[in-house]
Amino acid sequence: MQLVAVIFFTVSGGPYGLEPLLTFAGQHGAILLLLITPVLWDVPAIFTVLELNSMMPVTGGYYKWVKHALGTRWGFYEGWWTWLYTFVDLAIYPVLFVTYIGFFFPELAEHKLLICLVFIWASAGLNVLGIVPVGKTAVILGGLVLTPLVILIALAFVHHNGSVALPAPSLSHISFPSFGMALYTIMWNCLGWDNTTTYAEEVEKPIRSYLTAAFSAFALTIVVYFFIIWVTLFSGIDAATLRDNLFPALGVLIGGHWLGALIALGGMASCLGIYASVLLSVSRVPMVMAEDKLLPAKLNRKHKKFNTPYVSIFICSLVVSAMVNWDLESLFVIDVTVYGAGLSLEYISLIRMRIKEPDTPRPFKIPFGVPGLCVGLILPVVVYFTALGGAFSSTNGAIWAAVFAIAILMSAEGLWQIMRWRGERSAFGD
Repeated sequence: MQLVAVIFFTVSGGPYGLEPLLTFAGQHGAILLLLITPVLWDVPAIFTVLELNSMMPVTGGYYKWVKHALGTRWGFYEGWWTWLYTFVDLAIYPVLFVTYIGFFFPELAEHKLLICLVFIWASAGLNVLGIVPVGKTAVILGGLVLTPLVILIALAFVHHNGSVALPAPSLSHISFPSFGMALYTIMWNCLGWDNTTTYAEEVEKPIRSYLTAAFSAFALTIVVYFFIIWVTLFSGIDAATLRDNLFPALGVLIGGHWLGALIALGGMASCLGIYASVLLSVSRVPMVMAEDKLLPAKLNRKHKKFNTPYVSIFICSLVVSAMVNWDLESLFVIDVTVYGAGLSLEYISLIRMRIKEPDTPRPFKIPFGVPGLCVGLILPVVVYFTALGGAFSSTNGAIWAAVFAIAILMSAEGLWQIMRWRGERSAFGD
């Protein structure tokens, strides 16, 4: 249950963050995209992660897989890209937390930075305590997230006297820029399946546990997303109101202020749970990269009592503290763009290891040969480049965010060359 909760928070944490979807996709496109996109974007990632993790359930997860399959250089790319994208991802949640707490105390918006810093460093302290406290906290927060949503959905169906039929699904009315941003919104709300493998050695029976927990978390995520958007559609709430005031506005419309307050509390719990879970995963990557002498050795230091990578946790927290003033739409674009590039290396690693090591034991194996894998992995690549193309034809903010994301991706090669130039060649065999 703790692993399901941690994976749920790493990937989703509830529908908080889906609010802009109706603005981009409209009533006729929202549900359609919400059901299709995870099948094309998430399912290939889940199966890839499960097979690779069953072969190598090790601390460092995806970094170790890519390094093993493609060599040290690409392993460095994978670790560097993931570390950077996670800084962007983590910066989103303190900002959302301030937005939800603003339902109770609007004046606190003036103290956004202070609240964000308390949020960030309290989560850092929890992570220093280790995976078990994070897992137990995730279970509690999961209850706080899901309970208000269940009440909201139940009241919506009980009190609604009109039709609850879904609008006819169609994408014909959506412009390409809006289509791209709708994809980014859904992709961001469904990413991070590989992040949950970086602490595999700290999980009991990791192969079986991950198999059960990943599919359970995926089913929970899609069910919650579907019903909340369905309720949103037949409630008649204005898309702009939902985008600006988030799901607490839907709670007020359906059940009154008390329900809006519960939804806001759920949003705060979601932000806390996601942040703590994602920080748990990303803090292990620089630690193992430091063990491989690809990052400074100090990142490998562990807490004497809790055996956790406290230096890595603190550095992550410092960087995120400097990023909390960015706007959310730009963070979405940067986050998904950099994450998708790292995910592509995992897909390539899967195929390479099928060819290079066909006889290596795989307790979980995708039931396709190499040609079938290649065809199946084209689907998330198409989704990725469609979203990126939509960002480049969207607003100036989204365009610059996409350009910045590409610059981040290119930085990996520059840093790699600098490290080689410094003469540390012993650790840099390709």
